[in-house]
Amino acid sequence: METIWKKDVYFLNKPKRIFLISAGTLFIGLAVAGIFIPVLPTTPFVLIAAALYSKSSMKFYQWLINNKIFGRHIKNYRDKKGVAVSFKVVVLIFLWIAIICSILFAINLLWVKIFLGIIALSVSIHILTLKTLTN
Repeated sequence: METIWKKDVYFLNKPKRIFLISAGTLFIGLAVAGIFIPVLPTTPFVLIAAALYSKSSMKFYQWLINNKIFGRHIKNYRDKKGVAVSFKVVVLIFLWIAIICSILFAINLLWVKIFLGIIALSVSIHILTLKTLTN
């Protein structure tokens, strides 16, 4: 396994390390919220957190890449393997259910409904264009 941990991390001053760890933790919080809120993109937040942790704390970085929810996705992305078909299907189903329910039951403004539709379409295109994981 190739590590992106750098020896120069030990030379970071303490406030900078604390800031990077805090920012990484904030992005993990946003990623977890993104699991339940369809407009928030989970994967980019997890990848940003991984990058921040890799620059500041080997302990947090190892925790994240070995996490049973996020770790596999980070490793596949880092190693340029792709995304599993089942993951794509589940993400798209939940995305469209949440967007359609929001449009039908929670939103009254036409322009917001159109905006949500554009977001859903854009996210769908992005998900479908990701490389598919092959075993």
